Amino acid sequence: MPIQTVRLIRKEPIARETMAFYFEKPKDFDYRAGQFGDITLIDPADTDDEGSVRGFSFITAPYEAEIGFATRLRDTAFKRVLRNLAPGDEVKLDAPYGDFRLHNNESRPAVFVIGGIGATPVRSIVAQATHDRTGHRILLLHANRSIDDAPFQADFLRFAEQNPNFRFVPVFTDAVPPSWKGESGRIAAATIRRWVPQLAEPIWYLSGPEGMVKAMRRLLVEMEIDEDDIRTEEFAGY
Repeated sequence: MPIQTVRLIRKEPIARETMAFYFEKPKDFDYRAGQFGDITLIDPADTDDEGSVRGFSFITAPYEAEIGFATRLRDTAFKRVLRNLAPGDEVKLDAPYGDFRLHNNESRPAVFVIGGIGATPVRSIVAQATHDRTGHRILLLHANRSIDDAPFQADFLRFAEQNPNFRFVPVFTDAVPPSWKGESGRIAAATIRRWVPQLAEPIWYLSGPEGMVKAMRRLLVEMEIDEDDIRTEEFAGY
């Protein structure tokens, strides 16, 4: 698709130092849940060596009226300008790209092992699957340092209520709520086996910071999961 100019509708915090940005969807714009686009700032007031272009996964699903992206707000020129965008401001969008998408075979479950902001494409995928009432059985293990750092908690809980095929398992690695009875600590082989007794059955999806994704891939391979059944999306610079 040609590069589009898109206008910001609204922005909102979705976790600690994490912001979602929602833009008008261009006419006839089409994409698949799980894909991403490149955002270019237009004449930014602040620049640095990292440049004015970043790739972001869509957090919205194709059926939704807006297109949205989310990011941790690091102290870079790009993120400072992005944070200060106001409704009506415009950016350039080059999209869609990527193949981190839900597999077609509904007889095979999908297991997402996700770290932090790596939930962005997963929010899109689960939203679309819930809307379409697909037969995919989907499990999401979502690891965050604390509940304050966890994006899309309310959305995933809502999807779990709406979609009988979707299970959401939050995992807190550091600050665990006092009354928390769920999973805590780093996701390990024992964690995975508790939730996935048949390891060879699903397609596995890993998304998050580069180090986390590489570590989880090594763990799955050590657990003798077929590498052809593992799909990854690494988030650099978060």
